[in-house]
Amino acid sequence: MQKPAESPYPLHDLIRQRWSPVCFEPRSIPEETLLTLFEAARWAPSSYNEQPWSFVVATRDQPDEFAALLACLAEPNQVWAQNAGALLLSVAALNFQRNSRPNRHSFHDVGLATANLLLQAEALRLHGHPMAGFDVERSRTLFGIPASHEPVAAIAIGFAAVDFENCAPDLKKRDSGARVRKPLNELVFTGRWGAVRSGR
Repeated sequence: MQKPAESPYPLHDLIRQRWSPVCFEPRSIPEETLLTLFEAARWAPSSYNEQPWSFVVATRDQPDEFAALLACLAEPNQVWAQNAGALLLSVAALNFQRNSRPNRHSFHDVGLATANLLLQAEALRLHGHPMAGFDVERSRTLFGIPASHEPVAAIAIGFAAVDFENCAPDLKKRDSGARVRKPLNELVFTGRWGAVRSGR
């Protein structure tokens, strides 16, 4: 299923095609494909090139780890994420390695790495769905994430459903709905906050 973005300006096709489904085919993802996603994340930009991101990964081929990560998700997310090929946790280092001072950009940089990962997934005909709905402390405990690091988001990666056989009607409706974004005049300002660029 494809849901290309409707944009008044030209976009790269990977950006136009990227979206976050809730209906996945319950299929495994080859290990080399997963490593390609993380390699894409590895090359994201970051403040002082600190690369403050890490990822915890659990695949369908690791049923115990997959079940543990799935259990960290909010219950509504568990309903659909159980069909993903892999579940991830993105994790941010809270301090700079270079001087041990707080890195206020680390969440931003983890987001950049995640965006790289999601676009690489799209290039490989996979889809990713980041989630805020997960138990931070439970994931910290289950996966031994140290206090120096903070779980940022959960991410489901997989093959978007084709026939919706494993998808509940309400989830199918979500996936078939229109994609919506705020217009640029609510997002881009000039001179002062809220001042819309002329001609927009």
